Amino acid sequence: MEITVQELAALDPKGYVLLDMRGSEAREYGSIPGSVGVSPEELSRYNGDRGKKVIIYCARGQVSLDAAIALRERSYDAYSLSGGYLAWLQDEMEKQEAAALCRQVEESIRKRFHSKIWCCFTRAIREYELVKEGDRIAVCISGGKDSMLMAKLFQELKLHNKFPFEVEFLVMDPGYSPENRRVIEENARKLNIPIHIFESNIFESVYHVEKSPCYLCARMRRGYLYRYAQELGCNKIALGHHYDDVIETILMGMLWGAQVQTMMPKLHSTNFEGMELIRPLYYVREDAIKAWRDCNGLHFIQCACKFTDTCTTCTNNETKSKRMEVKNLIREMKKTNPGVEAHIFRSMENVSPHLTRPMPVMPSTNGYWMVSPSTPSECPASCTADRTGFSAGCTETGSCTR
Repeated sequence: MEITVQELAALDPKGYVLLDMRGSEAREYGSIPGSVGVSPEELSRYNGDRGKKVIIYCARGQVSLDAAIALRERSYDAYSLSGGYLAWLQDEMEKQEAAALCRQVEESIRKRFHSKIWCCFTRAIREYELVKEGDRIAVCISGGKDSMLMAKLFQELKLHNKFPFEVEFLVMDPGYSPENRRVIEENARKLNIPIHIFESNIFESVYHVEKSPCYLCARMRRGYLYRYAQELGCNKIALGHHYDDVIETILMGMLWGAQVQTMMPKLHSTNFEGMELIRPLYYVREDAIKAWRDCNGLHFIQCACKFTDTCTTCTNNETKSKRMEVKNLIREMKKTNPGVEAHIFRSMENVSPHLTRPMPVMPSTNGYWMVSPSTPSECPASCTADRTGFSAGCTETGSCTR
């Protein structure tokens, strides 16, 4: 009996008649485009095409509901616009606000953050050849600031790029709360990012895992993203890891993993044939992303899972994340060595091949490249190692560092 503003917008205008029964004085202040003004008396004598829907609206959707019921009794396919003209007006204003915000965000990328974000993004694209002609890239959006910015950058890249490629904006819901899901959807709407959402039960699956649930969650997410991206015909997935993520990962691997590892700007998947992982924000600093977010008054979700809703902001030593500890460590080192971040970043380019033990750089299924000493006896999976002490293609539980 009622139809919403969104449902009305989805209809073919040729398939319905839109009648405004508010009166001529109210119509002087505005009306829904394409509507025809009718008085209650004219509506009672309505003799229009019964092959079309008849949609009626008043100021708030109350009087028009009675009119729709009366027309249905006369065998018309009649509906009342839920909320009336005011609901339509509010929806239009929200659309205009969203369009204005989207223009502001895009303008900030082109001007204010041209050097600190756009140029760093395109530099990584060029230097590492992350995007090639004919690519179909799944831009993976978690709902945070990094991935949302990456989505806008890819939209901008498509406007300017000299060769054809396609993008799909992919959101996996691993079990978000309804509130966090709404935030992601609303931000995508405001920023004009056409997202594909698919669901999984990853949060529930890892909730009772005692050892490294976050690591397992990340591995499972990656697999789901690869699989769904392939179903969409994509050959690459793009993740929103930035410059600071890279240097923090290097230190975390050394301090907690006893290994030299780093995030690479691109990796070929070992489990999904023909798929590649790329990190286009490789040269973009987190402070620049935060400044872009705050400049535009944007608000994004953080981790949003049952474990780590507050893990990167708490100060309790027992619950503080290792990544936050590394951030604080780097912050302290910068006080006496301002170039420490660049030195850490470039350190992976300068790993000496002249070591006491063979330590080849090798690909890993968890999205990193590693230089890690090991012996066959150290592997819990009892995998077959080559003579250098490294296994070939081991994917045991995703925790083996070989």
